[in-house]
Amino acid sequence: MRHRKAGRKLGRTWEHRKALFRNLACALVDNERIKTTEAKAKELRKLSDRLVNYGLENTVHARRKAYRILEDRTLVKKLFDEIAPRFAERPGGYTRVVKLAKPRSGDSAPMAVVEFSAQDSAATSK
Repeated sequence: MRHRKAGRKLGRTWEHRKALFRNLACALVDNERIKTTEAKAKELRKLSDRLVNYGLENTVHARRKAYRILEDRTLVKKLFDEIAPRFAERPGGYTRVVKLAKPRSGDSAPMAVVEFSAQDSAATSK
């Protein structure tokens, strides 16, 4: 029984899942919008929201925790200086998962786009 075991395994070992989400998080911080499968996107949302929370704390300890995940100083700098300040007055929900209508052509896996949600909110509020 899987009682109280949250999160998807995605058919991978723990080490492989950790590397996968680390790479997806780096790509999301770098590009601010990525295309992946729905299951991976929904799991990535947890990690990316945590990273933005670290950015909002803006302490040395938070930078070290973010560096532990991203493992790239330029990405940590971008997260803390560019991405996190956009969400200063927002209480949560920093990432958006938009499901795409067309599945992946190889295996018909449902696809989704993950992006930071404050991207368009500034444009729509004007």
